[in-house]
Amino acid sequence: MASSLTLSPENEALLTHQALVSKDLIHAPGPDFLDRYFVPGSRPPQVLRSLGALYGHGRLGGTGYLSILPVDQGIEHTAGSSFGPNPLYFDPENILRLAVEGGCNAVATTFGTFGTVARKYAHKIPFLVKLNHNELLTYPNTFDQIMFGSVRQAWDLGATAVGATVYFGSAESNRQIAEVTQAFEEAHALGLATVLWCYTRNNAFKTSDQDYHVAADLTGQANHLGVTMGADLIKQKLPENNGGFSTLKFGKTFPAMYDELSRDHPIDLTRYQVLNCYAGRIGLINSGGESLGAGDREAAIRTAIVNKRAGGQGLISGRKAFQRPFAEGVELLHAIQDVYLDPAITLA
Repeated sequence: MASSLTLSPENEALLTHQALVSKDLIHAPGPDFLDRYFVPGSRPPQVLRSLGALYGHGRLGGTGYLSILPVDQGIEHTAGSSFGPNPLYFDPENILRLAVEGGCNAVATTFGTFGTVARKYAHKIPFLVKLNHNELLTYPNTFDQIMFGSVRQAWDLGATAVGATVYFGSAESNRQIAEVTQAFEEAHALGLATVLWCYTRNNAFKTSDQDYHVAADLTGQANHLGVTMGADLIKQKLPENNGGFSTLKFGKTFPAMYDELSRDHPIDLTRYQVLNCYAGRIGLINSGGESLGAGDREAAIRTAIVNKRAGGQGLISGRKAFQRPFAEGVELLHAIQDVYLDPAITLA
């Protein structure tokens, strides 16, 4: 298999991997994805129209894949640490400019950002309004997601979709699940699509040997819960290991989870995440991760290849794009999108 992209040897090697779980067991993305998997379901016509706007916009419009720019780190990670590498983005209009010029399907950001520029950009790119956040000004830090606004406020801003995070495994997760499920019900009633950040969060999930917050079995179950809550798209971190349930000795497992449905390869670990999104009936978008500097482009391409070959539907990548000069950020977003536009990069 040869891609038209110029790839590092490590990324080139991903193109020949044969997945452990057959691609015949998952529902593949494609231009007709909404017709195949949402039209027969219960989503109202207005939600289908919003999903059509998401899937139909930007350089990936009409392919069944998504490239979303998320910038909520000003709240989640502090504004100084997020925008310090490129102070241009203290001005929220530049976030919208980057998403538009970067050819994204949508931009995901805060009530504050959209509140300053909504009238100028609502007709230029779909808005994904993030409803809740974990703020870091509380001391000592706590890990909780608090609603910063209402679904109706997002609708008034011209939103196409709303997003929220649940910290599955945290002490506050039951409240978050109830809040977000109710919010997603209201969003669907107003015709908005829904995206759930399905993150795991518990200090016990990180041991001296591994960080099981990114284990395939734990994140896969978080995905499964998220789909059940009414999410139209699932956002998840790329898995890096497996065996969280078995090592931490909680939950329920079955041997096939670790030897027949997954193994220690990024594409197989990610396919297990896709399986837990109702076998791909609900799209999986993986996060792009933090910016580490010179190697960001190849790292982003790697994540995109893994996601696409596993059966995912795209990337939601922010820091790698906005923590660098504007033109370089646009180029990086285009590099991610080129993976999904390349017909030589197929399902594993």
